[in-house]
Amino acid sequence: MRRLRRTEALRNLVRETRLTPGQLIYPLFICPGEGVRKEISSMPGVFNVSVDEAVKEAEEAARLGLGGLLLFGLPESKDEEGTGAWDDEGIVQTALRALKANAASKKLVLIADVCLCEYTSHGHCGIVTKTEEGFEVENDSSVELLGRAAASLARAGADIVAPSDMMDGRVAEIRHALDEDGLEQTPILSYAAKFASAFYGPFREAADSAPQFGDRKTYQMDGANVREALREIELDLGEGADMILMKPAMPYLDVVRAARDRFDVPMGAYQVSGEYSMLKAAFARGWLEPERAMIESLVGMRRAGADFIVTYFAKEAGKVL
Repeated sequence: MRRLRRTEALRNLVRETRLTPGQLIYPLFICPGEGVRKEISSMPGVFNVSVDEAVKEAEEAARLGLGGLLLFGLPESKDEEGTGAWDDEGIVQTALRALKANAASKKLVLIADVCLCEYTSHGHCGIVTKTEEGFEVENDSSVELLGRAAASLARAGADIVAPSDMMDGRVAEIRHALDEDGLEQTPILSYAAKFASAFYGPFREAADSAPQFGDRKTYQMDGANVREALREIELDLGEGADMILMKPAMPYLDVVRAARDRFDVPMGAYQVSGEYSMLKAAFARGWLEPERAMIESLVGMRRAGADFIVTYFAKEAGKVL
């Protein structure tokens, strides 16, 4: 077996899994203002950026040959319904129009995250009502708002809309809202299997979206369930999802593999904030070799079956590749 491992040229010739910059999606956190580039303390090297800085990020991503950008928004104000999510003059909508006007961005796929958590004052992914047990995130009323948000983002220029809320029936509602608005060519990338994970911690700082009370375990998936994840994916595809996304990635590579074996659609994995931050912490302490560990983690996701990867390492990996 070692004969084909003797040189880099031989190893490259027989390599089974390929990782290219075009398979990497870089998340961007868009905030109000101009000339803003504020580093996120728990995510070294990742920034909240204003729209003008987002355009510069897009130009760099295009130069590196990355596949696209995933956009999140930090609105100037929030309310209980998250109305900023479907405001045609909202922060992500404004960024999408600016990016679409930039020549470099035409080389990138612009994906807009569709959720309410960044826009609600309580930080949950839908409409909240009080109950005897405490509170409940309403499903159907939240789904209607997600449809409005998706249509607004698509009108602003999103190439793909990506619902991440985990409400039941959201894909069908979004597909209906898009079609009704004449946006039938806009694909849906569903976070079909999004688990209630401890690995989202740094993202909550980045997007200012931590729940003000309770948690998200009643709508995000139990991390112990892989068969349920496959049912979630099947339902979303039946409702009209064109692509699926698994989140988190590294602790759930078995789910990625199971989904790849069962479903023949484009599929991505999201290397989430906690995965990024723990690797960065190990790099800072000299415990891991940065370049090798970064690439190895991404190749593992590709090997498990992901066609593309959403990762905060996208620019760094793009330079290496």
